[in-house]
Amino acid sequence: MASHNHFPTVISSMISALFFTLHCIGCTAAAGTASKGDGKGQWQLLLDNTEVVAMHMALTHHNTVVIFDQTEAGPSGHQLRRRYNGTRCKTRDDLADSSCYAHSVEYDIAGNKLRPLRLTTDTWCSSGSFLSNGTLLQTGGHGTGAQGVRYFSPCGGNDDCDWSESAQSLANERWYASSLLLPDEDRVIVVGGRRVFTYEYIPKQYSNEGSFHFPFLRNTYERREGGNNLYPFLHICPNGRLFVFANRDSILFNYRENRVVKHFPRIPGDGSRNYPSSGSSVILPLDYTDSYEKAEVVVCGGAANGAFRAARNGRYLEGLSSCGRMVITGNRHKWNMEYMPGPRLLSDMLLLPTGDVLIINGAKCGTAGWNYARNASLEPYLYHPKKPLGKRFSVLKATRIPRVHHSSAVLLPDGRVLVAGSNPHNRYIFEDVAYPTELRLQAFVPDYMGSKHHQFRPTNVTVHYGHTNVYGVRYSREFTVRFWLGTKPSSAVEFTAYAPPFTSHSISMNQRVLRLRCKSLVRDKNGWVVAVLEAPPSPSVAPAGYYLLTVVNGGIPSVSQWMRILQSSGGRS
Repeated sequence: MASHNHFPTVISSMISALFFTLHCIGCTAAAGTASKGDGKGQWQLLLDNTEVVAMHMALTHHNTVVIFDQTEAGPSGHQLRRRYNGTRCKTRDDLADSSCYAHSVEYDIAGNKLRPLRLTTDTWCSSGSFLSNGTLLQTGGHGTGAQGVRYFSPCGGNDDCDWSESAQSLANERWYASSLLLPDEDRVIVVGGRRVFTYEYIPKQYSNEGSFHFPFLRNTYERREGGNNLYPFLHICPNGRLFVFANRDSILFNYRENRVVKHFPRIPGDGSRNYPSSGSSVILPLDYTDSYEKAEVVVCGGAANGAFRAARNGRYLEGLSSCGRMVITGNRHKWNMEYMPGPRLLSDMLLLPTGDVLIINGAKCGTAGWNYARNASLEPYLYHPKKPLGKRFSVLKATRIPRVHHSSAVLLPDGRVLVAGSNPHNRYIFEDVAYPTELRLQAFVPDYMGSKHHQFRPTNVTVHYGHTNVYGVRYSREFTVRFWLGTKPSSAVEFTAYAPPFTSHSISMNQRVLRLRCKSLVRDKNGWVVAVLEAPPSPSVAPAGYYLLTVVNGGIPSVSQWMRILQSSGGRS
């Protein structure tokens, strides 16, 4: 856990002892080297029953994971004794009453246990973003939840922690919309929705604040194909402008002025990338070495032209295997195309502490929707952005559990990837279907966690801010990380800060990785290392909030610890 206190005695003792003064990147040749190996990872079964389908998942800074489904799916795997209004669930009719069942749970990672939560409006195909204090702001959905705004403030094992409904509501119904935390202090933009061609902000700054027309969404909408621009991909550029990708097109948007700054080239090839075609996207790690000025996005997978209509008629077209990669900063923009080992849609793309991208879950044919996908993708892919073209993909160990429509995945602080969900039905069905409702909870264990790497793994990581009354670091300020390393550091010690996403429907909203500048690195004879790091320079590079800080020694990551980047005007917690 992070410490609030400065520790000058530790620093002084290190300086007086025998020590090595090292560069954070590019150490001396005498440094040890970690063997990365070529392993494909492992799978763990954690629970046989999550009780609710993991349509949505989000990791909190209290090391719990919020898991939730739609409330209209009827009975879930956790029956309640009482409805949320207090009335008892006791009659035969109550067995089929959706309000007599939980539709959200909180998963305790360390205890490997669940706690039911109370959702009162429908979160089917909704969106989410974390605010700077770690509260999950959850928006939209279907029916009773289409204009709903909900909050979940994690409290670390306190059973009083639960969902709360905001008195504010969205101006428009937001079903299949995307949300993103903006550089402005705790301001979230919510974009799109089914047959909704607007965006709006939450929280509202004044009572009658409405929505804003967004012609880009209308221009990319395909009515006969289910939209194909729902859940648009959103990424914040280091200059504070918004990258928006929908269907096959993308723009750079100045949201403060409600103005399109530029239109990027259309991504090559046929097919679509957004829901229900359900490709996925990440913004690659931002790096201090170029002053965080370069931003590059990757879009992978999706469905073939006509896949939605074909699936409705019982034909499942092969998905897309192509990925497009493009620099979205500067003035020269071109999609550089490459190919995954196979076709893929409905997958999650997660950034790992190593800077690699994990592509997990999904299917090879069809599209999103009720039973519209076939041929589950059981093998994760690993994408190595820094390798030469043609050598960037590797195939990892396959799972035995199909994860198709309404599955999700999140990166955990210990380096594993939590995987759950899959339900291509409008209720819970466990037999006599191609893909039954899936309630088992798994973790994928990447090869970097293998025992052969333990001697190179940094341990006992703590974060120190140097203040007694402030938990966090302000922009461009220094802070300190202390850890233990049994061997000399490798020639490349890196420090990454990861903004955990809200994941749903193949989109990881607000996911972001930053490579932090290390100003000094000192190791004493007992193996303790102190690094002085510099926080990112601005909210456009790193919106205020909680991040997972990881020490990566020669490609081998530590267990991550939480750090907080403070708003420019705030601080006390």
